[in-house]
Amino acid sequence: MTGEKFGPFARGAKNDAYAQYFIGQSYLNMLTTSGVVTANVTFEPGCRNNWHIHHKGGQILLVTAGRGYYQEWGKEPQELHPGDVVNIAPEVKHWHGAAPDSWFAHIAIEVPADGAKNEWCEPVGDEEYSKLA
Repeated sequence: MTGEKFGPFARGAKNDAYAQYFIGQSYLNMLTTSGVVTANVTFEPGCRNNWHIHHKGGQILLVTAGRGYYQEWGKEPQELHPGDVVNIAPEVKHWHGAAPDSWFAHIAIEVPADGAKNEWCEPVGDEEYSKLA
């Protein structure tokens, strides 16, 4: 059901439009679609998005519920909890998603910039992901 809540916002519908860029099931509730694009993204346990890069504009994540992870290419993963904020600079390859045993939700804010676009890269492999606590 799209009206169910996990955290302060409705979970939204299954994220079918971007399913090819996720391992596991995610849900998307677009909060704003003009000006500053803002979405509530909910991840089932074990769900994560592929490595990706925000060109020009970057992204901000506001964690609202559950436990998850954020990792930049070449760095160790960071565990995330409600109240955490991740400021992702443009051109930084990264991924984010739920812990193996927890639902996870964050607000994703796309930082506006002329020519901003998202480049989807390879999946976060099971071997790499299974190393998370």
